[in-house]
Amino acid sequence: MNRFLDIALALPLLVLSSPIVLAAALWIRMSSVGPAVFSQLRVGRHEKVFRCHKLRTMFVGTEALPTHEVGQDSVTPAGRFLRRVKLDELPQLWNVLKGEMSLVGPRPCLATQRDLIRYRRELGVYALRPGISGLAQVRGIDMSDPKRCAETDAEYLATRSLMLDVRILLATVGARFP
Repeated sequence: MNRFLDIALALPLLVLSSPIVLAAALWIRMSSVGPAVFSQLRVGRHEKVFRCHKLRTMFVGTEALPTHEVGQDSVTPAGRFLRRVKLDELPQLWNVLKGEMSLVGPRPCLATQRDLIRYRRELGVYALRPGISGLAQVRGIDMSDPKRCAETDAEYLATRSLMLDVRILLATVGARFP
């Protein structure tokens, strides 16, 4: 998705989603100790590290690991719901406005996910801004399979178009993706 469209969509989405983010933040604060917004260093475009913002879904003190490596007992009750409906990602709209992310692209990984970083580097995926949603995500491919994830990210790089981005965004909010 080009930068103009990212801003044109992210800005109104940020404004429209702010009451939802505020309500979720209050729920997080009332149901567990710690801040409502969680910022974590992630690897972005050209392998530049940036602070990725999310609504906190895990208990404070949980080790900084990829989501697929963290036990479900580390996820707060509010976090289970927020993850299921993907509301925990809404603060990343701020990352999109700052130019660190795009609405669609490869999901940003932790700097400790060395295999994924290596595969993405080899396939040229770091030419892209990371996205709030991406082709691998809507296909149900997570970072637990770094080679397959990177290959799907590279497929997106090779075939990206406005129409594909629209299909990915629709699939992210529940529409069917072939």
